Amino acid sequence: MASKLTMSFAVLVITIIINRSFVEAEPAIAMGFDPMEICIENCAQCKKMLGSWFEGPLCAESCIRHRGKLIPDCEDFASIAPFLTKI
Repeated sequence: MASKLTMSFAVLVITIIINRSFVEAEPAIAMGFDPMEICIENCAQCKKMLGSWFEGPLCAESCIRHRGKLIPDCEDFASIAPFLTKI
């Protein structure tokens, strides 16, 4: 009886661990997430969207300086405000 209970408990623990790892998995880890690359790509996208209103090179320099920690989002004014110009 004790061995059946121990085996059932082991199966239960393994099932919980497997299910938990699937729930907490991030696809970016499996795909080689590089925040600096995404930061520079977002700068290029914002430059395409906003044209001469957006300082793309300044944005890219900021990405390099901060090592991709401050990723600009073209739809978030606060994240792109430093790179907007007054033409």
